[in-house]
Amino acid sequence: MAADLYGDIEPSPKGTWQTHFPGLAIVAAGTLAAAFISDHYGAPLTLMALLIGLALNFLSADMRLTPGLAFASRSLLRWGIVLVGVRITFGQIVDLGPVALLCVLTIVALTIGAGILGARRFGFDTAFGTLAGGAVAICGASAAMALATTLGERRVSQAQLTMVLVGISALSALAMVLYPIAAHALHLNDLKAGFLLGAAIHDVAQALGAGYSYSDAAGGIAAIVKLTRVALLAPVLAIVALFLRGDGTRTKGPGIPWFVVGFFVLAGINSFGVIPVLVARGAEQVAGGLLAAAVTATAIRSPLSQLLEAGPKPLLVILAATLVAFLLALAAAMLLIG
Repeated sequence: MAADLYGDIEPSPKGTWQTHFPGLAIVAAGTLAAAFISDHYGAPLTLMALLIGLALNFLSADMRLTPGLAFASRSLLRWGIVLVGVRITFGQIVDLGPVALLCVLTIVALTIGAGILGARRFGFDTAFGTLAGGAVAICGASAAMALATTLGERRVSQAQLTMVLVGISALSALAMVLYPIAAHALHLNDLKAGFLLGAAIHDVAQALGAGYSYSDAAGGIAAIVKLTRVALLAPVLAIVALFLRGDGTRTKGPGIPWFVVGFFVLAGINSFGVIPVLVARGAEQVAGGLLAAAVTATAIRSPLSQLLEAGPKPLLVILAATLVAFLLALAAAMLLIG
């Protein structure tokens, strides 16, 4: 539920500002604390937001906070993604080139394949491997829910879906911390680091957070690459529906989400240089704040306790797909990008 971009894991919380206020107040306090630490000690804002959110994870048990936390982790993230477009131009997108797009397509396909092979190795079927691999390859929890809906409950149980959601949440948060460290250790430039982080990290908030913790330039590249992966959800669902039919129910898979469209529209407007400098700087600051708030809320809502209740095999499938995605993205970044 922590990264429910499409709003299909749980319904969008409805209510007044009074019901949203408690959760939003906690998120605001955590984000401001992260900003204070970042400003005074030079630590990455999104990393500090993640750590503070994890420290406040026990608050997720308070149902009074749920509406505000859900709003912050979903709606604020969507609008933050749109405003990130102010930092991007079509020139930067074109500079990535067709090789980068081909690499993204290859990484997504091979990561899903790794999930299927890992599932068979640990005694699960192809459907569970597709679920786990697809969640890692595309956009984390939202992809998992969309794939589970397409496959149907006869192929993927609710218990398996829950485990994938928990595993994706935990590994994506871990990747946000470790992958930028690896990129620094390998002395990757902004282009290579941005591609690695955008192509390998599961959820959108963590991918963008890791990118901007590395540098603004790397964050912009990570946003382009990651949102390209998000846009691949629709064709992947079509392929899954064709080759792995579910329980006979007809479901309409999500198309390209509005926040991805908004991101590229704003990037297009920015490419013409018509956005005033003060407006662009203000939008960048707002985008950074919204993304940090989304990371804080996501960390608070992460179901960490459920990891202790399950056996290791489902998590090993997700871990195998995660390692394949990281190694492929790293190889592409070092050998083919830039």
